[in-house]
Amino acid sequence: MSHITINVVVFACVFGGALVGMFIHSHLPNEHLDSDSKEAVRLGMALVGTTVALVLGLLIASGKAFYDTLNSEITQLAADVVFLDKVLNHYGPETKEIRELLRDLVVRMVDVTWEQDSADKTHFAPSTDTGPLFEKTQELSPHNDSQRFLLSQALSSLAKVGQTRLLMVAQTTSSLPMPLLTVLVFWLTLLFMSFGLFVRPNVVVVVSLFASALAICFAVLLILDMYQPYAGLIRVPNAPLRAALAQLGQ
Repeated sequence: MSHITINVVVFACVFGGALVGMFIHSHLPNEHLDSDSKEAVRLGMALVGTTVALVLGLLIASGKAFYDTLNSEITQLAADVVFLDKVLNHYGPETKEIRELLRDLVVRMVDVTWEQDSADKTHFAPSTDTGPLFEKTQELSPHNDSQRFLLSQALSSLAKVGQTRLLMVAQTTSSLPMPLLTVLVFWLTLLFMSFGLFVRPNVVVVVSLFASALAICFAVLLILDMYQPYAGLIRVPNAPLRAALAQLGQ
Protein backbone atom coordinates (compact mmCIF):
# COMPACT_ATOMS: atom_id res chain seq x y z
CA MET A 1 0.00 0.00 0.00
CA SER A 2 1.41 3.40 -1.00
CA HIS A 3 2.01 6.22 1.44
CA ILE A 4 -0.70 8.33 -0.21
CA THR A 5 -3.26 5.55 0.21
CA ILE A 6 -2.30 5.06 3.85
CA ASN A 7 -2.63 8.78 4.53
CA VAL A 8 -6.03 8.94 2.83
CA VAL A 9 -7.19 6.09 5.08
CA VAL A 10 -5.74 7.84 8.15
CA PHE A 11 -7.45 11.10 7.24
CA ALA A 12 -10.77 9.34 6.60
CA CYS A 13 -10.60 7.61 9.97
CA VAL A 14 -9.54 10.69 11.96
CA PHE A 15 -11.85 13.26 10.35
CA GLY A 16 -14.59 10.65 10.11
CA GLY A 17 -14.28 10.20 13.88
CA ALA A 18 -14.95 13.92 14.37
CA LEU A 19 -18.00 13.77 12.11
CA VAL A 20 -19.28 10.70 13.97
CA GLY A 21 -18.84 12.59 17.24
CA MET A 22 -20.91 15.50 15.93
CA PHE A 23 -23.56 13.08 14.63
CA ILE A 24 -23.79 11.40 18.03
CA HIS A 25 -24.03 14.83 19.67
CA SER A 26 -27.13 15.67 17.65
CA HIS A 27 -28.87 12.45 18.79
CA LEU A 28 -27.92 12.38 22.48
CA PRO A 29 -30.43 13.57 25.10
CA ASN A 30 -29.41 16.69 27.02
CA GLU A 31 -28.74 14.80 30.26
CA HIS A 32 -25.84 13.04 28.52
CA LEU A 33 -24.26 16.34 27.55
CA ASP A 34 -24.04 17.93 30.99
CA SER A 35 -20.86 19.25 32.62
CA ASP A 36 -20.14 15.97 34.44
CA SER A 37 -20.18 14.02 31.18
CA LYS A 38 -17.96 16.59 29.53
CA GLU A 39 -15.47 16.45 32.41
CA ALA A 40 -15.30 12.63 32.36
CA VAL A 41 -14.70 12.56 28.60
CA ARG A 42 -12.19 15.41 28.84
CA LEU A 43 -10.10 13.62 31.48
CA GLY A 44 -10.08 10.34 29.56
CA MET A 45 -9.20 12.00 26.25
CA ALA A 46 -6.48 14.07 27.95
CA LEU A 47 -4.72 10.81 28.73
CA VAL A 48 -5.23 9.55 25.16
CA GLY A 49 -4.00 12.87 23.74
CA THR A 50 -0.85 12.77 25.87
CA THR A 51 -0.15 9.22 24.74
CA VAL A 52 -0.71 10.12 21.08
CA ALA A 53 1.60 13.14 21.34
CA LEU A 54 4.30 11.02 22.96
CA VAL A 55 4.04 8.24 20.37
CA LEU A 56 4.03 10.67 17.44
CA GLY A 57 7.09 12.43 18.84
CA LEU A 58 8.94 9.14 19.30
CA LEU A 59 8.03 7.95 15.80
CA ILE A 60 9.21 11.19 14.21
CA ALA A 61 12.47 11.01 16.18
CA SER A 62 12.94 7.36 15.19
CA GLY A 63 12.27 8.11 11.51
CA LYS A 64 14.67 11.06 11.57
CA ALA A 65 17.37 8.90 13.19
CA PHE A 66 16.87 6.25 10.47
CA TYR A 67 17.09 8.91 7.77
CA ASP A 68 20.24 10.43 9.30
CA THR A 69 21.86 7.00 9.50
CA LEU A 70 21.32 6.38 5.79
CA ASN A 71 22.54 9.87 4.96
CA SER A 72 25.73 9.18 6.93
CA GLU A 73 26.18 5.85 5.13
CA ILE A 74 25.93 7.57 1.73
CA THR A 75 28.57 10.10 2.76
CA GLN A 76 30.85 7.35 4.05
CA LEU A 77 30.31 5.33 0.88
CA ALA A 78 31.31 8.32 -1.25
CA ALA A 79 34.46 8.84 0.81
CA ASP A 80 35.40 5.15 0.56
CA VAL A 81 34.91 5.18 -3.22
CA VAL A 82 37.14 8.24 -3.69
CA PHE A 83 39.78 6.75 -1.37
CA LEU A 84 39.70 3.46 -3.29
CA ASP A 85 40.15 5.28 -6.58
CA LYS A 86 43.15 7.22 -5.21
CA VAL A 87 44.75 4.04 -3.88
CA LEU A 88 44.33 2.30 -7.24
CA ASN A 89 45.75 5.35 -9.00
CA HIS A 90 48.87 5.24 -6.81
CA TYR A 91 49.21 1.50 -7.44
CA GLY A 92 50.01 2.04 -11.11
CA PRO A 93 48.59 2.25 -14.65
CA GLU A 94 47.61 -1.44 -14.59
CA THR A 95 44.59 -0.48 -12.47
CA LYS A 96 43.05 1.67 -15.21
CA GLU A 97 40.43 -0.97 -16.10
CA ILE A 98 39.55 -1.47 -12.43
CA ARG A 99 39.09 2.27 -11.92
CA GLU A 100 36.77 2.39 -14.94
CA LEU A 101 34.77 -0.51 -13.47
CA LEU A 102 34.59 1.39 -10.18
CA ARG A 103 33.22 4.47 -11.89
CA ASP A 104 30.65 2.40 -13.78
CA LEU A 105 29.65 0.76 -10.50
CA VAL A 106 29.02 4.13 -8.84
CA VAL A 107 27.05 5.40 -11.85
CA ARG A 108 24.80 2.31 -11.78
CA MET A 109 24.48 2.62 -8.01
CA VAL A 110 23.15 6.17 -8.30
CA ASP A 111 20.83 5.29 -11.19
CA VAL A 112 19.36 2.21 -9.54
CA THR A 113 18.96 3.74 -6.10
CA TRP A 114 17.55 7.17 -6.93
CA GLU A 115 16.30 7.22 -10.51
CA GLN A 116 14.45 3.92 -10.74
CA ASP A 117 11.58 2.69 -8.61
CA SER A 118 13.46 1.58 -5.52
CA ALA A 119 10.34 -0.24 -4.33
CA ASP A 120 11.23 -2.87 -6.93
CA LYS A 121 13.69 -4.90 -4.84
CA THR A 122 14.56 -7.18 -7.79
CA HIS A 123 16.39 -4.29 -9.49
CA PHE A 124 17.83 -2.58 -6.45
CA ALA A 125 20.92 -4.68 -5.86
CA PRO A 126 22.09 -6.96 -8.72
CA SER A 127 23.42 -4.26 -11.07
CA THR A 128 25.54 -2.80 -8.28
CA ASP A 129 27.31 -5.99 -7.19
CA THR A 130 30.98 -5.42 -6.27
CA GLY A 131 31.94 -9.05 -6.97
CA PRO A 132 33.50 -8.53 -10.45
CA LEU A 133 35.41 -5.49 -9.21
CA PHE A 134 36.74 -7.45 -6.25
CA GLU A 135 37.89 -10.30 -8.51
CA LYS A 136 39.70 -7.92 -10.86
CA THR A 137 41.47 -6.29 -7.93
CA GLN A 138 42.56 -9.65 -6.53
CA GLU A 139 44.15 -10.51 -9.89
CA LEU A 140 46.69 -7.70 -9.50
CA SER A 141 50.27 -8.89 -9.01
CA PRO A 142 52.23 -6.47 -6.81
CA HIS A 143 55.95 -6.15 -7.60
CA ASN A 144 57.16 -4.43 -4.45
CA ASP A 145 56.21 -3.71 -0.84
CA SER A 146 54.55 -0.44 -1.76
CA GLN A 147 52.22 -2.11 -4.23
CA ARG A 148 51.47 -4.91 -1.79
CA PHE A 149 50.46 -2.35 0.82
CA LEU A 150 48.32 -0.42 -1.66
CA LEU A 151 46.65 -3.67 -2.79
CA SER A 152 45.74 -4.57 0.77
CA GLN A 153 44.31 -1.07 1.27
CA ALA A 154 42.33 -1.33 -1.96
CA LEU A 155 40.83 -4.70 -1.02
CA SER A 156 39.95 -3.40 2.44
CA SER A 157 38.24 -0.30 0.99
CA LEU A 158 36.43 -2.39 -1.60
CA ALA A 159 35.13 -4.67 1.13
CA LYS A 160 33.81 -1.62 3.01
CA VAL A 161 32.09 -0.38 -0.15
CA GLY A 162 30.42 -3.76 -0.64
CA GLN A 163 29.32 -3.97 2.99
CA THR A 164 27.86 -0.47 2.95
CA ARG A 165 25.98 -1.20 -0.27
CA LEU A 166 24.53 -4.43 1.12
CA LEU A 167 23.50 -2.56 4.25
CA MET A 168 21.73 0.05 2.11
CA VAL A 169 19.86 -2.70 0.27
CA ALA A 170 18.88 -4.43 3.52
CA GLN A 171 17.58 -1.18 5.00
CA THR A 172 15.12 -0.66 2.14
CA THR A 173 12.90 -3.27 3.83
CA SER A 174 12.60 -1.18 7.00
CA SER A 175 9.20 0.37 7.57
CA LEU A 176 6.85 1.61 10.25
CA PRO A 177 5.15 -1.41 11.91
CA MET A 178 1.55 -1.49 10.71
CA PRO A 179 0.11 -2.69 14.07
CA LEU A 180 1.62 0.38 15.73
CA LEU A 181 0.20 2.66 13.04
CA THR A 182 -3.22 0.97 13.38
CA VAL A 183 -3.30 1.53 17.15
CA LEU A 184 -2.16 5.14 16.67
CA VAL A 185 -4.97 5.78 14.17
CA PHE A 186 -7.48 4.20 16.56
CA TRP A 187 -6.36 6.55 19.35
CA LEU A 188 -6.57 9.55 17.03
CA THR A 189 -10.05 8.54 15.89
CA LEU A 190 -11.22 8.33 19.50
CA LEU A 191 -9.63 11.69 20.25
CA PHE A 192 -11.31 13.44 17.33
CA MET A 193 -14.59 11.75 18.11
CA SER A 194 -14.44 13.34 21.56
CA PHE A 195 -13.76 16.73 19.92
CA GLY A 196 -16.99 16.50 17.96
CA LEU A 197 -19.05 14.98 20.75
CA PHE A 198 -19.70 18.18 22.73
CA VAL A 199 -19.78 20.85 20.02
CA ARG A 200 -22.59 22.12 17.85
CA PRO A 201 -21.72 21.59 14.17
CA ASN A 202 -20.93 24.77 12.24
CA VAL A 203 -18.52 25.87 9.53
CA VAL A 204 -15.82 27.04 11.94
CA VAL A 205 -15.88 23.75 13.89
CA VAL A 206 -15.83 21.58 10.78
CA VAL A 207 -12.98 23.56 9.14
CA SER A 208 -10.98 23.51 12.38
CA LEU A 209 -11.34 19.75 12.77
CA PHE A 210 -10.59 19.26 9.06
CA ALA A 211 -7.35 21.27 9.36
CA SER A 212 -6.37 19.41 12.52
CA ALA A 213 -6.94 16.02 10.87
CA LEU A 214 -4.92 17.19 7.86
CA ALA A 215 -2.04 18.23 10.13
CA ILE A 216 -2.04 14.80 11.76
CA CYS A 217 -1.94 13.16 8.34
CA PHE A 218 1.07 15.26 7.34
CA ALA A 219 2.84 14.07 10.49
CA VAL A 220 2.10 10.44 9.58
CA LEU A 221 3.26 11.08 6.00
CA LEU A 222 6.49 12.57 7.34
CA ILE A 223 7.12 9.46 9.44
CA LEU A 224 6.35 7.03 6.59
CA ASP A 225 8.45 9.04 4.15
CA MET A 226 11.57 8.97 6.31
CA TYR A 227 11.38 5.17 6.35
CA GLN A 228 11.51 5.19 2.51
CA PRO A 229 14.46 7.56 2.00
CA TYR A 230 15.19 6.60 -1.62
CA ALA A 231 11.68 6.83 -3.04
CA GLY A 232 9.68 9.29 -0.94
CA LEU A 233 9.34 13.04 -0.92
CA ILE A 234 12.15 13.40 1.66
CA ARG A 235 14.95 11.58 -0.14
CA VAL A 236 18.46 10.99 1.06
CA PRO A 237 20.55 13.25 -1.22
CA ASN A 238 22.84 11.60 -3.75
CA ALA A 239 25.08 14.70 -3.84
CA PRO A 240 27.99 12.95 -2.02
CA LEU A 241 28.11 10.19 -4.66
CA ARG A 242 27.71 12.72 -7.47
CA ALA A 243 30.66 14.66 -6.04
CA ALA A 244 32.64 11.42 -5.78
CA LEU A 245 31.93 10.67 -9.44
CA ALA A 246 33.45 14.02 -10.40
CA GLN A 247 36.71 13.00 -8.68
CA LEU A 248 36.96 9.44 -9.99
CA GLY A 249 39.52 8.89 -12.72
CA GLN A 250 41.48 12.06 -11.98
